[in-house]
Amino acid sequence: MKRLLLPLIFLAAPALADAPVVEDAVATQTASGWSFSVTVRHPDTGWDHYADGWAILAPDGTELGYRKLHHPHETEQPFTRSLGGVTLPAGIETVTIRAHDSVHGWGEGYSLDLP
Repeated sequence: MKRLLLPLIFLAAPALADAPVVEDAVATQTASGWSFSVTVRHPDTGWDHYADGWAILAPDGTELGYRKLHHPHETEQPFTRSLGGVTLPAGIETVTIRAHDSVHGWGEGYSLDLP
């Protein structure tokens, strides 16, 4: 029985590897709120499977901003996109950024300390 489970584990691993990854992020405070520049890596394969957005989350999980990605980035990996005008509640020192793809949903969180 144990021999049957091991191959199933290896079959599931590639699916997890296709989740989007936030590789880097920079936050800058501006006159109109906060601006976030986020670098995402994902093996986009076209319109059927691509990184389609990322979110900025407060420590309690509240969504503070969302950047929709309107098309695949098959030949641009990793890629960086920005979102400005984000309002952060007073006292927040750290946010989490998570990227989303059209097949697997949300990837792991990336913790960003605010300057």
